[in-house]
Amino acid sequence: MLSTIKNSKKVQNAWAMYDWANSVYSLVITSTIFPVYFNSVTKGLSPDDKVDFFGFQIVNTVLYSYSISFSFLIIALVSPILSGIADASGKKLQFMKFFAYLGSLSCIALFFFDGENLEWGICFSVLASVGYAGSIVFYNAYLPEITTPDKYDLLSAKGFALGYIGSVILLVLNLLMIQFPSWFMLSDDGMAARFSFLITGLWWAGFSQIPFRILPHNPFGKDIKKEFLLKGYQEIRKVWNEVKQIKVMYRFLASFFFYSMGVQTVMYLAATFGDKELGLPGDQLIMTILIIQIVAIAGSYFFAFISKKYGNKQSLVIMVLIWVGICAGAYYVYSVYEFFALAFVVGLVMGGIQSLSRSTFSKLIPRSTTDHASYFSFYDVTEKLAIVLGTFSYGFIEQITGSMRNSALSLGIFFLVGLGFLLLVTIPKTGLDTERA
Repeated sequence: MLSTIKNSKKVQNAWAMYDWANSVYSLVITSTIFPVYFNSVTKGLSPDDKVDFFGFQIVNTVLYSYSISFSFLIIALVSPILSGIADASGKKLQFMKFFAYLGSLSCIALFFFDGENLEWGICFSVLASVGYAGSIVFYNAYLPEITTPDKYDLLSAKGFALGYIGSVILLVLNLLMIQFPSWFMLSDDGMAARFSFLITGLWWAGFSQIPFRILPHNPFGKDIKKEFLLKGYQEIRKVWNEVKQIKVMYRFLASFFFYSMGVQTVMYLAATFGDKELGLPGDQLIMTILIIQIVAIAGSYFFAFISKKYGNKQSLVIMVLIWVGICAGAYYVYSVYEFFALAFVVGLVMGGIQSLSRSTFSKLIPRSTTDHASYFSFYDVTEKLAIVLGTFSYGFIEQITGSMRNSALSLGIFFLVGLGFLLLVTIPKTGLDTERA
């Protein structure tokens, strides 16, 4: 059965369509419209932009940074055991569905966030983030099950490219709604922004039906109906003992951890940087993110080509070095055109480093294993902890220095540490055999 799945274009296309489905959340909710809307409805409530959150006074942008950190901390804590349960029971698709529906319904709930109910907005934005991050754990784990190692890079790039294309289409629609609300029979741009959250949730849930109907439910024929929790714990413990023996894997994860702290923080907080440090209006901020998304489509395929010709390691090293330059450049950006130029470079390496990191890790999973969700849980927990520490440190540095520029500059340190670990890694072209490297 598994060999049939690996050769199925229908299954591979359905898998890539989940990127199309869920990436609208990443773009609309985390990167563009929601943070801009959040800032607009919470700005000016006090002279220093502090808001009241469950009785605590905190700067609005710092609260937003911390909420992202908290959401990914939750999934970092629960995903390993869930992945173990999914591998032991053969219920990977069911877990993927649960988190996808949690995320999409939470996006729909954000329609009711109007600024007066701050706790509602933060809580459902956290739940949406948990849903997104949780579903990705199980989605990524399908990659080594549906294609062969020589095609990991290209299929991973295809998924990210579809995600960028789909999210750009929806964002353009949302941008038209915000700029011309009367065209859509909406009262104002605030209502248009809230309506975009509703559409995002519906898009996510709707297009997810394609992979949910076609992806294999249980390709390895596992059938454990009892003691899920115990079996899940045993499964993840077994995989952890295996990971510790694979030097190339934990060295790569160390590198991935540090450079992801930079990559993910830039993705989640670029809009708030442009808003607060440059005073860019919402439409220009959203246009900036559009530039990033469009360029990222080409970047995904370009660096997949580079990796095919020169190897994954060389391609990743080039991108990490470019990211270091981006962090330094952000400190000196003062005009909208400089911000657009920086966004172009971010887009070029953002798509490439995400897709290539996923496919590189797939090549490091021993070919003999069937515990793909458990292996990928370590990859995803590494990324989530990187987001937690990256966004937290970004918000903390802003809080103590009073400037996001210092926060952006500090991200360069994370990339340099990641580069150091990456130089210690030797990445196989086709994947590991049963011997531990």
